[in-house]
This record gives sequence, C-alpha cells and structure tokens, in this order.
Amino acid sequence: MFADIRAVIIDLDGTMVDTAPDFLLAVNRMREDFRLSAMTLTEIKRMVGKGSEHLIRQVLAQDFDEAGVQQHFDAALAGYQHHYAQINGLHSALYPDVLSGLQTMQALGLKLACVTNKPIAFAQALLQMKGLAPYFSLTYGGDSFAYKKPHPLPLLSACQQFGLPPAQVMAIGDSSNDAIAARAAGCPVLTVPYGYNHGEPVQNIESDGIVETLLSAAKLLTTSTTT
Repeated sequence: MFADIRAVIIDLDGTMVDTAPDFLLAVNRMREDFRLSAMTLTEIKRMVGKGSEHLIRQVLAQDFDEAGVQQHFDAALAGYQHHYAQINGLHSALYPDVLSGLQTMQALGLKLACVTNKPIAFAQALLQMKGLAPYFSLTYGGDSFAYKKPHPLPLLSACQQFGLPPAQVMAIGDSSNDAIAARAAGCPVLTVPYGYNHGEPVQNIESDGIVETLLSAAKLLTTSTTT
C-alpha cells in the first residue's frame, strides 16, 4: 500500500526528539514564578503534543479553576516561552535510529517535511541544534497556520507545496493528533510506539501500522518501492 509514496511528513516532539525534559524544566520554572509546586515528567508527558497554548492551559488547570486559568494564561504562556527559549534542546535527545532513518529516506529520493505543533521558531532552532534541519526542505510549526494538528491544514499545505496528492505523502507521528490529521488529509500514516500520545497506548491510534523507529519506517518504504 506504500508503493507510490513520494514524500514523508514527520512529527518532531515525541517522534524524532524526546523533548519532554525541556518541557518539564520550562514549565516548572514558570510555575516557580507563580509560586506553584513542581510537576513531574509523567504529568508533563500526558499534556504535550497539542501546542504550547494547550500545554499551559493544562498546567494551570492543576491549580486554578477555569476563571483562574483564563486570568493567568497570558502571563503564564509568556513566562513559559521565555524559559523554554533559554533551554530549547539542551535537555532533549534524539530517539534511536532517527538520523539513519532520515538518511535512508533521503537516499530513496523522498521529499521530507517536518510538521509539528511546536512554535515554528522553537522547531527550527531545535532541528538545527540536533542536526536534523538539512534533511527537511519544508518545516511548519503550530503557529504557521490558523489551525494546527489534528486539523489537516498543515499536512495538506505540505502536500500542496510538494506538488503531490496526499495519497503519495506518508505521515509519521507518535500521537492521535498525527493520525487524525493524516486521515482527514487523506495521507497514509504510521505511528511510533515510544512517544507521548497524551498518556494513551499507541495501539489505540487508528493508523496504517506501528513502526519501531524511523529506520523501520524507511525500510518499509524501501521494500515497498522495490517490489
């Protein structure tokens, strides 16, 4: 079913880079500014993946009611982004076989895009720091469009930019956001089992398959294009 794939759209946080430690530190520095207690890595992993605004609303909801969240949101988001900009990428690490997977996809002649809900400035800086930027001819962040994943707009825009129908563009991610967006866009989608997915089992995601690593995905595409 993947024989006609000509491009791949890959998520960033939880798919290529384990950024949860960065999120945790930035969130807890913001919470310290508000004289709130620190959160745990497990708690943060359940909240990431839907963009910074959603993350901060979830974080504030641990201590405030809806009115309190709204009251403190702007200051909390600004504080979080200030702290995150200082530590972006410093405590994160590539997942296994990310580079070899990207290299294999590139060798197959596939066009590569990174589409993430992370703000574009943070995404581009992280890709550069981790040596991933050269592999991607296209990068979209959570603030690149009016809508972010799970809305299909970012994926459809990548397909349009590549000049390819969605059926020829594979999406790879770690969460239901990626799968829902891909399904709505008409892209086939693979999921990796090691990301965040809002604390839910990856097996619950409706995708076209689970691949252990990006290299596994690349090998699957290699097999499909040579048979």
